[in-house]
Amino acid sequence: MKVGISTATFFTRVLTEDSFSVIRRLGGECAEVFLTTWYEYEPSFADLLAERREEAGVEVYSVHALNTQFEPELFNSAPRTRSDAETVFEKVLAVGEKLGAKCYTFHGRTRLKRTAHIDPEAFGRRLEELGRRALDHGITLCLENVHWAAFSFPEFFADAKAFCPSVGAVLDIKQARQSGRDWRDYIAAMGTRLKNVHISDCDSEDRIALVGKGCFPFDDLVSRLTAAGYAGPLIIEQYAGDYASMDEVAGSVEYIKNIIGGKKC
Repeated sequence: MKVGISTATFFTRVLTEDSFSVIRRLGGECAEVFLTTWYEYEPSFADLLAERREEAGVEVYSVHALNTQFEPELFNSAPRTRSDAETVFEKVLAVGEKLGAKCYTFHGRTRLKRTAHIDPEAFGRRLEELGRRALDHGITLCLENVHWAAFSFPEFFADAKAFCPSVGAVLDIKQARQSGRDWRDYIAAMGTRLKNVHISDCDSEDRIALVGKGCFPFDDLVSRLTAAGYAGPLIIEQYAGDYASMDEVAGSVEYIKNIIGGKKC
């Protein structure tokens, strides 16, 4: 298992294109590139990212878009609306392909309305269409558990995955907690579809904390992922307000590397 860092960890502190050298300096072994603006979906920006990635010598494992900009509309019943969203989706896939990404962290539809109902079969079938388009770029589309999105609880993916065989899954332990569910249940629901893991820490009152500064049982997480045959990375995904200095993030990387290596922390 490798330890990676999401560029989202540096949002407002470091520009996306400057994140690779920072990730390398902090000991990260791979990256998830979080694209945050329309500008960053463009081919010219993909070229810049590829150049900076090569200079830093950092592997890009996955890409992530600012999903609320367009991902929910990929499921819209209006052809014109859906077509515009597909145009942006293809741009993100092209950026990912340029960077050699293996996965696309995807949210899809939202559950912002309390009355929202998302049919697992209909969602899964549409997800499969999108997943096949991603495969054309050498990328596996991976649905992430997010408390306000389609995959908010384990049973949803367990029901939907039969209809989207080309689609993987992303475990986010923070989002599992915010959904009020046990992260272990998500691992069980994802099974062999699990392709990516996002990590952060939490304190005794369930408030987010920097990895290694809270009380989350990372040794149990690594043990269960290993038992499940997971071979992907653990991607540190924090907020800029979670730390005061970059050295603290480097400490998180070392903390997780030690746990993966079987060392006591």
